[in-house]
Amino acid sequence: MIIGVPREIKDQEARVGVTPAGVKALTEAGHKVLVETLAGAQSGFPDDEYQNAGAEIVGEAGYVWGKSDMVVKVKEPVESEYVFFREGLVLFTYLHLAPLKGLTDKLLESKVIGIAYETVRDRQGTLPLLTPMSEVAGRMSVQVGATYLERERGGRGILLGGVPGVPPAHVCILGGGIVGTNAARIALGFGAKTTLIDMNLNRLRELEDIFGGRLYTLASNSYNVAHATREADLVIGGVLIPGATAPRIVTRAMVSRMKKGAVIVDVAIDQGGCVETARPTSHSNPSYVVDGVVHYCVTNMPGAVPHTSTLALTNSTFPYLMRLANLGAREALKQDAGLADGLNTWLGTLTYRGVAESQQRPWTAAASVLA
Repeated sequence: MIIGVPREIKDQEARVGVTPAGVKALTEAGHKVLVETLAGAQSGFPDDEYQNAGAEIVGEAGYVWGKSDMVVKVKEPVESEYVFFREGLVLFTYLHLAPLKGLTDKLLESKVIGIAYETVRDRQGTLPLLTPMSEVAGRMSVQVGATYLERERGGRGILLGGVPGVPPAHVCILGGGIVGTNAARIALGFGAKTTLIDMNLNRLRELEDIFGGRLYTLASNSYNVAHATREADLVIGGVLIPGATAPRIVTRAMVSRMKKGAVIVDVAIDQGGCVETARPTSHSNPSYVVDGVVHYCVTNMPGAVPHTSTLALTNSTFPYLMRLANLGAREALKQDAGLADGLNTWLGTLTYRGVAESQQRPWTAAASVLA
């Protein structure tokens, strides 16, 4: 199989879909790898490392897309890349289609086989390809929030951990999954007063044990969310429904009652955001203010730490990539039900329920189209 690795062109996205180590393994298995020049440079992987690993370095993105049987990326294609779509092309990347009707239209019209990292499941039912970036984003969310609480960034001028004689900031985390757990770990490490809200009481019990009672927990309901966000200096949104649009947990009215200069970091923005006032932003223009509250809603937060993020991501994605290359998409998907959960589009058919429900489209289960 010919595998293509284009350079990411989403705003300040510096990660890369395959490392030189991955290229070496693929070429040793008999596959050909096309890498667009400078694709890995910002992640710390120069062209010569790819070339030494057996890749062919290509100067034009169009050549990579046009000659490859499978294209491996990090982020969803942007509009300028839609022209490269074609029938039968396998696209293996984060897609986050639920809020992206235009991209969904193009994938279906072009009959692309779209396999989304964020909906692949393992035997335990977890999301192994979403987990590493959720870990990074969860940890980053506190760092980013601490920075935006500084006065020069529009924040309240509060040090997250306080100092002796001065109370710390109050951090409110929505969601007790991977993002929320990692955010809590960093917030507590900073010394912040930290409250986590989740609807799963068993998960709250687990987190109480994990953090030795240092973490305050609340059951999720509109009253508790309204009260906690009103008291918070930093709100971190980490709510996830796999593959579907995130529920709007924090309403506009709740935001209006927050402290002036408080900060919201909505990590769920890839799936539409869990804060009603959230809208996607970029690393070039990362924040905006609504009702005196600073909003940070960058859709590719881990792209700011590309070396760490690329290694963490490819550690998880590569075994699936190798399986797709060795067996071909249809056979690999048929043999691995968890990988088949990642199938979002198949030759013009939408195959993921969460996306279909978010966009009110018809869909067909992956097992049916693969039969």
